Amino acid sequence: MKYRRLGKTELKVSVIGVGTWQFGGEWGMEFNQGEVDAILDKAGELGINLIDTAECYGDHLSEAFIGDYISRRNREDWVIATKFGHHFEKNFEREQLWAPSDVLKQLDGSLKALRTDYIDVYQFHSGTDEAFDNDELWTVLDKQVQAGKIRHLGTSIGSNDNFHQTAGSTKVGSKVIQVIYNRLDRKPEERVFPSCQEQDLGVFARVPLASGYLSGKYKPGAVFAENDVRHRHDQEQTLKKLQQVEEIRQNEVPAGMDMATWALAWCLKHPAVTAVIPGCKNPQQVAANAKAAEYLNDSHPQAWKE
Repeated sequence: MKYRRLGKTELKVSVIGVGTWQFGGEWGMEFNQGEVDAILDKAGELGINLIDTAECYGDHLSEAFIGDYISRRNREDWVIATKFGHHFEKNFEREQLWAPSDVLKQLDGSLKALRTDYIDVYQFHSGTDEAFDNDELWTVLDKQVQAGKIRHLGTSIGSNDNFHQTAGSTKVGSKVIQVIYNRLDRKPEERVFPSCQEQDLGVFARVPLASGYLSGKYKPGAVFAENDVRHRHDQEQTLKKLQQVEEIRQNEVPAGMDMATWALAWCLKHPAVTAVIPGCKNPQQVAANAKAAEYLNDSHPQAWKE
């Protein structure tokens, strides 16, 4: 595994993280604690130390799985990033909760579920610019940083071209940007990444496999089951994506290299990107994700220097 400095937080994070939206039960399957333990055990074995979750992946369900696991391990070995701003409701629905008092309740709920005294990176989760511009919210959060409940603040931007929230990061004390970035969606390269580099912000690239389209498993014309989130995507756009993936496979992926591994390594080569946070359903997928680190050199500007 390779590690990078997470911007001005100075945290040492593995270039591959574990995305845990799937633990909330909306990824086509439900998990039990034993299955989560096996996934995180494999991650730790391979040197992965970064876990990304949120209060609304289930009603603190993903956090609770992680918390149960961490309670039986060394907390200091892990960098845990979670989020705030929503309340889970069934059928992919979320209630928006941005009032400072609501956020404090969410923070306490996350700390309880995670069974920890502190959160390493606490992220504003896909909120509006109006919610982001609430100075009272960031003042309250800063007090939680001073109290030791939060180590660092971050922003998970909903639009991958949200320059307003990215550019305002330093002003509000946010040190990390999480953004959708992958070979099919390079929009952050235009404005978001240059701003991150200018401010020395850490960057988490989410959906690095483009919701699995870049996994190499699906050909043009693939049909997804009703309980698969991709079933809800526009069919015409899905066909275009899969056709583009096929062109990338033929023209960009080296012969004999797994496409998913290539796609993760591709993201990590951008100088602004600190880590990718792909989801995973089992230990085998964790191991496959981790292989991407083998294709990186130590010339990245955020490469960890011992």
